[in-house]
Amino acid sequence: MEKMVTLNKKENKRLMVLNQIEAGQYPAREAAGLLSLSLRQVRRILAAYRGEGATAIAHGNRGRKPPNALDDKLKCHIIELFQGKYAGFNFRHFNDSLKDREGIHISWSSVRNILMAAGIKSPKRRRPTKHRSLRERRPQEGMLLQIDASEHDWLEGRGPSPLRGIGKADLTAKPPKLTLIGAIDDATGKVPYAFFQEKEDSRGYFLLLREIVMRYGIPLSLYHDCDSVFVPPKGENQSIEDQLEGKVSITQYGRLLDELGIASISAYSPQAKGRVERLWETFQDRLISELRLAQAKTIEEANKVVSEYLLQHNKKFAVSALQSGSAYLEVDNDFDLDRYFCFKHKRVVGGDNVVRFKGVRIQILPSNGRASFAHARVEVDVRLDGTLVIYYQGHYLLTRLAPVEATSLREGLTKSRDLVNPSLKTDLLKPYKPGPNQPWRQPFKVPTKAAG
Repeated sequence: MEKMVTLNKKENKRLMVLNQIEAGQYPAREAAGLLSLSLRQVRRILAAYRGEGATAIAHGNRGRKPPNALDDKLKCHIIELFQGKYAGFNFRHFNDSLKDREGIHISWSSVRNILMAAGIKSPKRRRPTKHRSLRERRPQEGMLLQIDASEHDWLEGRGPSPLRGIGKADLTAKPPKLTLIGAIDDATGKVPYAFFQEKEDSRGYFLLLREIVMRYGIPLSLYHDCDSVFVPPKGENQSIEDQLEGKVSITQYGRLLDELGIASISAYSPQAKGRVERLWETFQDRLISELRLAQAKTIEEANKVVSEYLLQHNKKFAVSALQSGSAYLEVDNDFDLDRYFCFKHKRVVGGDNVVRFKGVRIQILPSNGRASFAHARVEVDVRLDGTLVIYYQGHYLLTRLAPVEATSLREGLTKSRDLVNPSLKTDLLKPYKPGPNQPWRQPFKVPTKAAG
């Protein structure tokens, strides 16, 4: 009869990797990097796994009673005391009585766990829920920004008609609605920035926060709804790497806030973010009138109007914060906005030092004193202007477009640039020719044979 064993998260990770090695999906050397072990250690564990199965992965102390575990008789005595002598005591009062009167010195959490495991609930009742009331403003500007987007017919039908096909206007369809993305400071009611774009998406919120950071600095926290831009959808599939590392699923915007040190606060109802909701009501009255007065018909014209309107809006509606000064964190002059405000994706470099990303094949050149990055895990950054940049362990890599594959040539794509999305064409993807005096280039020169 086979022995049953229960594996923890770390041991399950090892089991998954070992099974993938056995299936030929990973070489042992790459698995060593995934498990943060040496190659020798991986081979030792693999040999034990082949001989003993999953039991070889479990820790040797599995099933043994911890030396600091509470005795079962003591647990029963604590339950008897609570149900008898100390009946009606709440958990904390009971824990204090055990220390002061019974000489039993254990933590409150242990007492609570013992009683809860026995099905005993604390007799202390929770305070009744308070009625909803207006939340106090933050005391200083920059402590909290509420961000949101409002899709509305801001141009009142003056926008361009949608196209049906190529070059054919659909005269029956209504002009598309625009989306206004903006933020409002909780302490002052000031609108630091707002702009129009076609739809609400992650890129729009990236642009919003980037402009705020450039003008004022980094806010301490952001208050937002539970849109998929901020909160991952339930049941979203994680990558195998994240599953192995036990990472919690996070969106690109959540990653940005985490890197900038901005607290992310989710609102679970429109009433919770009432300040920004009331802002949209004001804008849908006053801003629409300003757009109508200016006869704005395009996004560019609408953005020009909103930038001018914000000056008078803040002058009329903004209030003074309870505390003077600003809580925005200033950024240094060498602060690289593009390094943060981009979409980051993890990729594995092929054996030919080529990275594939959304139809683009990028050749990695020797960089930072390293000749090859084959099978390395790199980070592909898509910046807000559509350019691609690749980093390895935080270091920028030199790249160019990879040659066209034979399969693509057979399909009629004779030029390598046909594989590139127009928005991704940048100088970084052009062939790079380093100068002859580059230090890292010297060792790669082929030595000439001596005459004679």
